[in-house]
This record gives sequence, structure tokens and C-alpha cells, in this order.
Amino acid sequence: MPRIHRFTVPRGRTGPQGRTALTTAAVALAVLAVGTPVAYATLGDEAPAASRSTASAHVTRGKAYIETRLLFGTERPDGGPDVTDRQFLAFIDEEVTPRFPNGLTIQDGRGQWRDSNGVIERERSYELTLLYPASEARVRDARIERIRDAYEKAYAQDSVARIEERTTADF
Repeated sequence: MPRIHRFTVPRGRTGPQGRTALTTAAVALAVLAVGTPVAYATLGDEAPAASRSTASAHVTRGKAYIETRLLFGTERPDGGPDVTDRQFLAFIDEEVTPRFPNGLTIQDGRGQWRDSNGVIERERSYELTLLYPASEARVRDARIERIRDAYEKAYAQDSVARIEERTTADF
């Protein structure tokens, strides 16, 4: 659904500036109004999704999976040295891979959060994505909690964030 933008011309602006603001608002509104049909026209002969048969709309690919993302900070609240790439990858090899040998994804990140003293902390971080069948959620939950606990203890962290979503996946 497109965003609706409200354009206003400040009171007392009736000269060239007011007309320019009004013209800009009108052009932006026109672009919003016709942008969607133009996008469909550039996709070729295929009809928009709304006009396709309802049979193809109900096709579901893949199976039920859980996607768990863990967010690991690298700065130590106790003032110790930051967790290095080498240390983090060794942690993955020792703690994560044995529990999730079928695969995982690691992304570098930058994050911020409010620590236990109320201070905004900014730090380099890692995002670990684990994908596993929903039918294995109970068994995997315990493994994930062991990973979180191990990182918190090994690197003096206040926490490791956990984000989870149900999804479908097809390999």
C-alpha cells in the first residue's frame, strides 16, 4: 500500500515561493498516483498479480521452518579487550557448528543498545542466522540457549539478543 504524504503551503506564501511549493506538491502527488500502473507496464506481457488466477496465488513452496537470529556484541562491559574476528569464529567452530552442523549465516554489523547503567553503547557486532525445521523447535531451543549462555560467559557480555520468526524454506 503506498504511503500517503501531506503537502501544505505555509500561510502567507502567495508569491513565487508559495506557487513553487504548490507545484512541487502537485507533481509529487501525480507521481504517486500514476507510479504503480507504470511499474506494471514495464514488466512485460505478464498481468499484475491481482489479475492472475487464484489457483497460482495459493501455491506454497517449502516447509515450515524457524529462523533464529542471534546478535552478539563485541565490546566487553568489564573493560576487557573487544572480541576479535578470530575469537568469534573460534566460538562459532566450538559452540555453534556442533549444535547446527547443517549450516548457518554470519553477518558483520554495527549496533547500539542501552547498557545496565543507562549508557548508550555503540559497538561492532555479529548477526548469526540459524534456520531449522519447525518440528525441531523444542530440541533446538535448548541448543540455542546454551550458545547464548556460553558467549555471555566467555566474553563477559550482559546479553545475546535472540529474534525468532516462523517462515517457510525450500532447498
